Amino acid sequence: MDAELQARFNAQIALEHAAERAYLQMSVWAEARDYNGSATWLRSQAAEEGEHARLFMAHVLDRDGEVTLAPLEAPRTDFDDLLAVFVAALEHERKVTASIGELYAAATDARAYPSLPLLTWFLEEQVEEEASVSTVVGELEKIIDDPSAVLLLDR
Repeated sequence: MDAELQARFNAQIALEHAAERAYLQMSVWAEARDYNGSATWLRSQAAEEGEHARLFMAHVLDRDGEVTLAPLEAPRTDFDDLLAVFVAALEHERKVTASIGELYAAATDARAYPSLPLLTWFLEEQVEEEASVSTVVGELEKIIDDPSAVLLLDR
């Protein structure tokens, strides 16, 4: 794996770890406010993002590259309401999708063809992730002013 592509993979690993921490922080925010359904889902997403980072790390190592873990910024902790949590989650998913797309283009340019199946899988996964979070955002936008409805959706 050439140095530039390795650096891009390491940046993606950092982004996946940042997403993991962001989802975990969101789950703490939700649980502290008794949105237990959302907290459970957000913790599950955090675990998934961590697994994604591990898959990228394994790929770099399998391609004789070197994994370098970058320092991470603290995730956002202030949310006005549950809608703001899921809007932030959707922004994270879109950022991850864009980054994987750029990584795919870089791998193609570098003729790193063995990386393409993994990146294709991740792009397909991101379509599902964005759709899932977007659905929740749409539902919350309709009911955010009705606390009872928000609690029902949270269940």
